[in-house]
Amino acid sequence: MYYPESESSTLEFKRDFPKNDQIIKTMIGFCNQNGGQLIIGVNDQGKVVGISDKKIEQILSSLDKAIYEATSPPIIPQVFVKRFSKKAVIIIQVSSGMNKPYFRKKEGMSKGTYIRLGQNTIRATREILEELQWQSRNIDFEIMPIYQASQDDLDEEKIRDFLKNRKNKGKTLLTDRVYESYNLVTKEQGRKYPTVAGILLFGFNPQKYLSEAMIICSHFQGTSGRKALATVDCEGTLIEQFDQAYAFLMQRLYRSFSIKGKQRKEVLEIPEVAIREALLNAIVHRNYHIKAPIKVAIFENRVEIFSPGQFPGPISVDNLQTGVTYLRNPGICKVLREVGYVEKLGTGFIEIFESYRMRNLSPPKVIEGENFIKCILPRKETVREEIQGDEYEEILSLIEQNGSTTISEVMQYLGVARATAARRLSELLKNKKIKRVGKTRSIRYVNC
Repeated sequence: MYYPESESSTLEFKRDFPKNDQIIKTMIGFCNQNGGQLIIGVNDQGKVVGISDKKIEQILSSLDKAIYEATSPPIIPQVFVKRFSKKAVIIIQVSSGMNKPYFRKKEGMSKGTYIRLGQNTIRATREILEELQWQSRNIDFEIMPIYQASQDDLDEEKIRDFLKNRKNKGKTLLTDRVYESYNLVTKEQGRKYPTVAGILLFGFNPQKYLSEAMIICSHFQGTSGRKALATVDCEGTLIEQFDQAYAFLMQRLYRSFSIKGKQRKEVLEIPEVAIREALLNAIVHRNYHIKAPIKVAIFENRVEIFSPGQFPGPISVDNLQTGVTYLRNPGICKVLREVGYVEKLGTGFIEIFESYRMRNLSPPKVIEGENFIKCILPRKETVREEIQGDEYEEILSLIEQNGSTTISEVMQYLGVARATAARRLSELLKNKKIKRVGKTRSIRYVNC
C-alpha cells in the first residue's frame, strides 16, 4: 500500500524514526513557511512500511515535549497515529507559525533558523531570516523606506501618466493621498521617504538606490554559456526594464514565416505569451531584498530566466498550474495590473505551460533553488529545418514582390545564417526556379 500523497515542501516521509535533531529542524522549517507533516513509517518511494507498536509508544511519550523544549518560540506539534490496514504510521504535524522566525535554542536565531526548500530542510540565509521577521509583522519589503532618498527622487510626470492611463479607472489628480494609497512614500518621524516600490516603479534613477534591481540579458553561443554573442543591462523603472528585456528576446529568437495571398504570418519559435509571462513573473514576484539581478540567458536550445528569491507563501513547483496566487510585492503587482501588463492574477504559469502544449513543444521547467527560481523555456531546435519547404516559397514570393533579391535580403527576410540562405538559393537555381544575374558583389536573383 502506498501513501495517497507525494513528498513535497509540506510533506516528508521517513522509513524509520530519525534522530530528534532532524525532526526538530524539519518542524522548524515547516513552521517558518506553510506548515507540514513528517510521516514516520513510509519509505522514500511512498510505500507504507509501518512502525512497531513498541516504537510508537516510545515516540508518543516524549516527542512533543522534546520539540517544545528545543525550539524558540516554542513549537507544539500534533503527534498522532494513523493506520493503513495492519500497518501504523506516526504523523507529526505543525501549522505555519505566527511568530516567525522559529529556531533551535542551542544554535540561536542566526544559525538555528531553518526553512523548507522543495523536499529538503535547509538553514536560512540572512536575507531569508529578515524576511521571516517582516512576515511576522505583516510587512512587505517593497514598502520599506529608502532613507537616502527623498520624495523628489520620484518622477511626478511618470506618476501622472500612470494615473491617466490606468485601466478601468477614472481620472485622478496627483495628491498626497495617491502617494500613500499606492505605498509610494512612507512617513517616519515627521519626514516622508520614498519606498522601495515607489523608486522601482517611478524613480528617476532606481539603480542609484537599488543597484542590483535590474535585468541582465545575454545571448550565448551553444548550450553552455561560455561565449556571449550579445549582452545588455536593462535598467530604469520596472516597466522600462521589462520593455528592454522583452525587445532583446524578440530580436534574438528565430521566427518562421508563411505567406497566404498578400499576408505574411510570423511565428516565434517560443510562444510570445510564455516569454511575456515568465518575464513578468520574475519582475513581480522576485525578492528585491536580495542584492542580485534578474538574469535572462538565451542558449542554442533554451531560454533561462533566473529570478532572486524563493516562491512566496504557499506557492511551490508542484502547484504552479493550479492558479494559486500569493503576492510578495502586492503594490508593484497592483500598478502593473492597472497599466495592463498583468492581466489575471494566478494565470501566468498556467498560460506558459498551456502555450507550449498548444504548439506541441517540449514543456517548460521551473526549478526552485536556494534563494532563486529558474524558469527554463525550451527552444524549438529543429525550427529551421522544419520550415524549409515554406522558405523556398517565401524566397520566390520575395522575388515576385521586389523583382529581384540578394543573399543578404534573403538572410534578413528568413532570419537565417548566410550559409543557410545560400543553400536555399542554390536549390532553387538547381531546380531552375530562379536565375542569377550580375557579377560578384552585384549578383541578384530573379524568377525564371
